[in-house]
Amino acid sequence: MKVRGQDIKIQGRLLRIARLDGDKYTFPENPGEFLVHLRGCGSRIDIFTFLQKLPDTSPKYPYRFEMDNLAVLPVTTFDNWWNNQIRSYPRNRARQAEKHGVVMREVPYGEALVSGICGIYNETRVRQGKKFPHYGMTLIRARQYAGTFLDRSVYIGAFLGDEMIGFVKLTMDESRRQADLVHILSMAKHRDKAPTNALIAEAVKACAKRNVSYLVYENFTYGNKRGDGLSHFKEVNGFQRVNTPRYYVPLTLIGGIALHLGLHHRLADRIPESIAGRFRELRKLWYERRFQASMSAEN
Repeated sequence: MKVRGQDIKIQGRLLRIARLDGDKYTFPENPGEFLVHLRGCGSRIDIFTFLQKLPDTSPKYPYRFEMDNLAVLPVTTFDNWWNNQIRSYPRNRARQAEKHGVVMREVPYGEALVSGICGIYNETRVRQGKKFPHYGMTLIRARQYAGTFLDRSVYIGAFLGDEMIGFVKLTMDESRRQADLVHILSMAKHRDKAPTNALIAEAVKACAKRNVSYLVYENFTYGNKRGDGLSHFKEVNGFQRVNTPRYYVPLTLIGGIALHLGLHHRLADRIPESIAGRFRELRKLWYERRFQASMSAEN
């Protein structure tokens, strides 16, 4: 649904929580005024949540908030990032892609890009030890998935010959001062060529060229989860954890009660990390065995 020309996503049935579509790079200019329109939109919304825009990290709105976190890379010039913000390992990995013949270039949104994205998403059923939710993606779904915010998005592809083996979608906020790595993915079979490292380097180049001050790689950590391989990857590529307020505004009595009881968080985020970590390990083993059995049956 749209409110004041902005797309709103509503999640949940019993408790309906709304946020702006792409709320890490889309922000309400005047939250108080926007809330008035939300209350009169005709759909039941129990809680509205939004992030505070960088670089301000001290709470500036009179609403209940909790500190969220982002993985943020301050951008000045590509040379500064290359020489001062990262160490030798990510530099060597980025160079490795070029040595293997991987070519990086910005790609216009169109059928060639969408087809390449489908090939990458449909390469494997399992990624990072769990079922990959986008496996089986159709061209129609890929157009919808990658085709949002076209007026302020940049697509970069990693190519080996004519095949796109990795891509990144950068989406900027309306001021063009902050960009988010909305999608970044490479083919597992070409991991040895380090296309993802090269894509990060190209993303920094794209931001520096456009005078974007902050490159955001989603969250640094999620829920109670401790740092993992992805957090380490972000850190060695120069991203820092930045804590910033996330506001929760109840719009109904149900929303107020749920907020008071802490029900606005997912159940998974309320599970102690000692238990959740063990569950992730078991899930990884289960998917690896299931995937291997499936591959054996197909062969």
